[in-house]
Amino acid sequence: MARILSGIQPSGALTIGNYLGAIKNFVKLQHEHECLFMIVDLHTITVPQDRLALRKNIKELAALYVACGIDPKKSTIFVQSEVPSHLELAWILTCNTGMGELERMTQFKDKSAKLGANGGHIGVGLFTYPTLQVADILLYDTDMVPIGDDQKQHLELTRDLAERFNSRFGDTFKIPEVYIPEQGARILALQEPTKKMSKSDDNTKNIILLTDPPNVIRKKIKSAITDSEPSIGYDPVNRQGISNLLEIYSCITGEPIESIVIKYEGKGYGDFKSDLAEIVVTELEPIGKRRQEILDSGEIDGILDHGRDVAMKLATKKISKVKHKVGLGRKK
Repeated sequence: MARILSGIQPSGALTIGNYLGAIKNFVKLQHEHECLFMIVDLHTITVPQDRLALRKNIKELAALYVACGIDPKKSTIFVQSEVPSHLELAWILTCNTGMGELERMTQFKDKSAKLGANGGHIGVGLFTYPTLQVADILLYDTDMVPIGDDQKQHLELTRDLAERFNSRFGDTFKIPEVYIPEQGARILALQEPTKKMSKSDDNTKNIILLTDPPNVIRKKIKSAITDSEPSIGYDPVNRQGISNLLEIYSCITGEPIESIVIKYEGKGYGDFKSDLAEIVVTELEPIGKRRQEILDSGEIDGILDHGRDVAMKLATKKISKVKHKVGLGRKK
């Protein structure tokens, strides 16, 4: 049984892209592996946050994890900042990371450019947060990390730093492998299908939130960009809009894309979008209701307390070993 770790930032409501690209796969993996799922609030504060909204988002994300099917009895759900070893290991790794390695990280380039263009403050944390992400993974002797295509660079950095540390200080960290699902790893924006769907997108028509009401979901799908071709077909390179919608259809129903295309031979985009809208509503509506029930019940604090204790036990053991290898603290 492999140990799998992943995390999502509590920076707002999740999208169908987060659900199909990550959480739906988490639900499957928990039955076959030991899974730890973080709420990575420390990563969230690399850009300014409202403290009250952040605390609210932490609990709401935890509730969404459970509402989507992650079972707290099978998986460990915890808040990153409640396990101090993440920050300790991040600092040790930062001291063993080159400036050039962090300067090459594309997410820093993209986020800092966006902040700068809007007159925002670019903090040092935005530059160094990849080493915190590495610490998240290495702290738990993680075997596999489920990621999207845009996170491959972070996994490469993780492996590089783990190998460097092991070479310098002796065998300490397990070298993690990447897990990329065959489908759903990259759901695209509805109006701009050249880019990934993101919950931080300023254009709300680009995204379907897990908390969107049915009428909003239907409207967004029916207005989604397709193309001028007369028939429905799958071509991710030349027909990104309709291919993205076919991906969503297939990820939810489990039906192969080839079968879906055949089903809609001779039919127009209107029929296809109408059917897809109902498929999405049927999938997401129960999640929204279950999420609210969990929040109203107050059970989420107990789930997160238990998750913190499990994660703390694993993390404390690892960070003690790391600090001993580096020479930190007193030897009694």
